[in-house]
Amino acid sequence: MIPWILLDKASTPGNGKELRLYRRDTEYSIKVGTYELMNSRAHASEDVLAKLACVKISSHMKPQILIGGLGMGFTLRSALDNLNVRAHVTVAELIPDVVKWNRNVLAHLAGRPLDDTRVIVYDGDVADKINVVQDFYHAVLLDVDNGAQGLMQKENDRLYTLKGLRAAYAALKPAGILAIWSAGPDEAFMNLLRKAKFKVEEKRVPTRSGRKGGGHSIVWLAMK
Repeated sequence: MIPWILLDKASTPGNGKELRLYRRDTEYSIKVGTYELMNSRAHASEDVLAKLACVKISSHMKPQILIGGLGMGFTLRSALDNLNVRAHVTVAELIPDVVKWNRNVLAHLAGRPLDDTRVIVYDGDVADKINVVQDFYHAVLLDVDNGAQGLMQKENDRLYTLKGLRAAYAALKPAGILAIWSAGPDEAFMNLLRKAKFKVEEKRVPTRSGRKGGGHSIVWLAMK
């Protein structure tokens, strides 16, 4: 059995939770406590999250995209691969060390997406970017938690309240897409999206590409 090697640690702002970056051979993992937040071998659902949203806005000449959560760069890479050369993508990441990891030790995993000239990194809370604009984004992608509640930051709960969803609705252009990743279904949250005036689709997608029995995740596509 090849052991996991601890590569680095990072503190999360506000709550003091410690992120730990591990490597085992060619596999990478980010954990908080005993919980694995992400693994480099299980990113198919993140790929689909971005692809589903970006395909819906592909007719726009200069799409404006906001991604909440950098992770290991897979959501960002999929978005870039499904957007045209004139797209503008802002990725909001609250933890500076995660950005640092994506510029060095993790950069190769998703093909160095931070090097793409279409990308701007915002070092802060994605909610702050949502709350300051109206009719601006063609798509907002949220991959910051495991569903409709704050996991890493309790403050993330505000993204999933009716007030937070209405702010996202206001930030989107007409026919804009709010895409949210979740570890599982949540009928109450889907109803909340509808209450915020979104038209909602729920997609069940595989967590691991090309593997049977690898589990499934949920992607909500909410259209303004």
